[in-house]
Amino acid sequence: MSDRYIDFANSAFGHRLVSAIGLPSPVRLERWQAGRLRPIDGALLIGGGPLAQQVGELAKRLTDATYHYGNDPSLGTPWIPGHGPKLKAVVFDASDLVHTDQLKQLREFFQPLMKNLDHSPHLVILGRAPETIDQPFAASAQRALEGFSRSLAKELRDGGTLQLLYVGAGAEEQLEGALRFFLSPKSAFVSGQVVRLQACAAQVQDWSRPLAGRKALVTGAARGIGASIAETLARDGADVVLLDVPPAKADLEALAARLGGRSITLDICAADAAEQLIEQLPDGIDIVVHNAGITRDKTLANMTPEFWDAVLAVNLNAPQVLTQALLDSGTLHDEGRVILLASISGIAGNRGQTNYAASKAGLIGLAQAWAPLLQQRTISINAVAPGFIETQMTAHIPFALREAGRRMSSLGQGGLPQDVAEAVAWLAQPGSGAVTGQALRVCGQSVLGA
Repeated sequence: MSDRYIDFANSAFGHRLVSAIGLPSPVRLERWQAGRLRPIDGALLIGGGPLAQQVGELAKRLTDATYHYGNDPSLGTPWIPGHGPKLKAVVFDASDLVHTDQLKQLREFFQPLMKNLDHSPHLVILGRAPETIDQPFAASAQRALEGFSRSLAKELRDGGTLQLLYVGAGAEEQLEGALRFFLSPKSAFVSGQVVRLQACAAQVQDWSRPLAGRKALVTGAARGIGASIAETLARDGADVVLLDVPPAKADLEALAARLGGRSITLDICAADAAEQLIEQLPDGIDIVVHNAGITRDKTLANMTPEFWDAVLAVNLNAPQVLTQALLDSGTLHDEGRVILLASISGIAGNRGQTNYAASKAGLIGLAQAWAPLLQQRTISINAVAPGFIETQMTAHIPFALREAGRRMSSLGQGGLPQDVAEAVAWLAQPGSGAVTGQALRVCGQSVLGA
């Protein structure tokens, strides 16, 4: 549904009024459009340590305009604060900061940029995961990057986002895929996130269709976020299999026909659901997206057993049972990708949602626990945790709560189903096996949770 406050705040009169009285002034976010060729439409600035050189080598595939801010002229054209172009994307390599005194490089690099950013800019800081560093002072310096990046993300304006990527040993080869996502409008509603990359041998062969040749199953696909996920996976080249409950059959079949995919109507909580699903997938599957979910909100004092059981059965037990069956039967191929749709409610909690929050936290725990066990088959498993997303469900929230949900983020607005779908599509890529056991929040850096 339309966010009328954004429409008002971006009108000539509204902009003057909200600025005068100090109200939030969210901007319309730039999002990925069909036909776009490059991840970055504007100037990319690179600086910092040794990984900056590698970013510079792949930069020509990201944008036509690369600049450097530092001492390495090989990274591109020198950028001069106040004289260079507005910056659409920024990458700073902080992986070689090993002492408190060196952290001042963060201020020295980013401070001159803050008034020279373009509309909807995307910033990325590179580091090394503190838990992999033996030297305490160096680990401390790298952990400091998290506090800096989350805070700076909250200071950005005009739709800006910032992420911290901890690059593990051997994961440098997967930087391009991560930067293609986090420096582009595909990550428009992702900000303040910390992502760990590890070594992954798989590579994307065609960036225009990164999922070509792969089969994807999406549950709860008939409408809303599930339908958007299916559309985005198909856009990226996947052959899609769409699953939903029998009452949604008409919508499901129409979407499958439009995407050139196949539909399965199935109650995922049925006793024989796993057997039915495996029978419907004789050629196996490469990507599984557990999107199906329900809410039955009540405070715990008023929570009925039926409400509790239904939510836990659909949201948590069914993904566990179905994924286990797909693994045991070999239906889920090696180098597969499993994506679980969690929620920031599962991270921060939410009044009246003890059942829902428990189920979504359980999915995050499932990803964390299963990740090391699936690595021997090079299968990754991650959770995507949306915040306030503009859907039919949120459209029925009372006005005051809906407005609060929209404004309680660094970006000052709700996200779109496309934002969740883009995150899922990135995690589904072959090279995104570099990310596993993690929860990626798509929430505009909500003030709830971390």
